[in-house]
Amino acid sequence: MTRKRLAGSAAGAVAALVVLTGCGSDGGGEAKAKVPETATGSLEHIASEAGCKPNMQTDADTIRQAICKTSDGKFVLATFATDRGQREWLNGAKDYGGYYLVGRKWVAVGEEKTVTALRGQLGGTMEEGSEHMNPGGSHNSGGHSG
Repeated sequence: MTRKRLAGSAAGAVAALVVLTGCGSDGGGEAKAKVPETATGSLEHIASEAGCKPNMQTDADTIRQAICKTSDGKFVLATFATDRGQREWLNGAKDYGGYYLVGRKWVAVGEEKTVTALRGQLGGTMEEGSEHMNPGGSHNSGGHSG
């Protein structure tokens, strides 16, 4: 597969997940837990740390992508061969809205509550997709980290 086709299929998967899970908050203000050191390793290892069995969607040299489900919700977990590949993917995917938990060469994408819960297990940095694709704008007072 070409890089553009991979980027397109990855962005399509993110768009499908945003539609599948919806985008919004249940309004439940959860206490902020201590964030652990950011997880590293293979997609399978990171999925295990998150407590899910990955359903592989893409298994290529540059990107590996799976759908995971935990008690906190569904999310896409993607790992990348390079930092640059990860950043290019994120830049394209964020146009679709959504919430992103970003680690070194990996990203988890899902609803805000799901990604926030994952951060308590995997560490990482929260990022938010394009505000025009997140109904109601930012749920975190416009604060973009990254």
